[in-house]
Amino acid sequence: MGSQGFRGKDLSWFDDRQVLTDVAEIAEKKLQPLANRIDQEGYYPCEIMRELAVAGAYSGHLQRYGSRYDLAIDSMTEISRHCGSTGFMSWCHDVCGLYMEQSGNSSLIARLDGHVRGNTLGGTGLSNPMKALTGIEKMALKAEKVDGGYIVNGCLPWVSHIRVGGYCGVIAGVSEKTDHEIMFLLDLDDRATLRECPKFSGMEGTSTWAIELSDYFVGEDQIIADPVRPFVKKVRPAFVLLQTGFGLGVTQGAIDSMIEVEDALGHVNQFLHDRPTELQPELDDLKAKIHELSSDVLNGAPEMLVDILDARAQVSELALRATQSALLHQGARGYLMSSPVQRRIREAHFVAIVTPAIKHLRWEMSKLMKADLAA
Repeated sequence: MGSQGFRGKDLSWFDDRQVLTDVAEIAEKKLQPLANRIDQEGYYPCEIMRELAVAGAYSGHLQRYGSRYDLAIDSMTEISRHCGSTGFMSWCHDVCGLYMEQSGNSSLIARLDGHVRGNTLGGTGLSNPMKALTGIEKMALKAEKVDGGYIVNGCLPWVSHIRVGGYCGVIAGVSEKTDHEIMFLLDLDDRATLRECPKFSGMEGTSTWAIELSDYFVGEDQIIADPVRPFVKKVRPAFVLLQTGFGLGVTQGAIDSMIEVEDALGHVNQFLHDRPTELQPELDDLKAKIHELSSDVLNGAPEMLVDILDARAQVSELALRATQSALLHQGARGYLMSSPVQRRIREAHFVAIVTPAIKHLRWEMSKLMKADLAA
């Protein structure tokens, strides 16, 4: 589609350098001062996310903007460098837009412009379904076919970047069949009940809730995919690769914290492992690999999916190493609860356990490689 049909400021979203400059400025000047409040008080920075949307942070990966997954990942990296929670929510917003665009449903595509511009905010509720589709958990939501759509019941836990009036992409198993699921955009109106979750380490500001549905009617205008499995197979590489953005950003933030104390503590920090001079080239190489994988992510071969899963696992492992090393580099000052270093330790653990977690990634890679050997 190119830039046709988009006027004014939207055209600046095709200038990668300008997008990244604007995103970095918002993240450093407006988001960073709020990071401790987001982490400690559970503040939901929806207004800043809207500003990031205006800057083009959530447009790059969409086909109408050129499928520039590298731009989307780099934008998320800049955001996460200053606040991992907001970086994670950026991923939630990005993949929700991906679902809407790839659905082929004209009703959802008509809502996409408001989503990309931040006029409306939407998340993703696929943590349970992604595990359920691989046999790790049972599907939390159940759907029953009725005239004109489906009736859905159940309680879906741990859904982020949502609130009343928002929406998210979710999956429900159709009750009469064990191998049939539907995916739909769940509008969080008075038909859906949001339940508070226990306090969330490292991600308290992500507006994460459990969603309870009782006889919730899903019409055709909400359907993302029916059946689900071919759709998930298509979007899963993009779903996973986009996640690398917030892990890369947390890692870069940790390296920044090491460099910050180099003048004062470099004379003793030189005896530590995982120094910034070691980690930065490793991060840059991994980012270059991810950029290469992002060039045709929606049309990837099975072997490409293995590489994407591996890159995602490497990001998790690097984030864990970098944040631990940053704490050691900073010393006692990094052990204060108000310290960005302390926050990033918890953010890195989230990078490592959010679906797909490191163990899930390795399991999936093992299955794919065994299938390839058997072929």
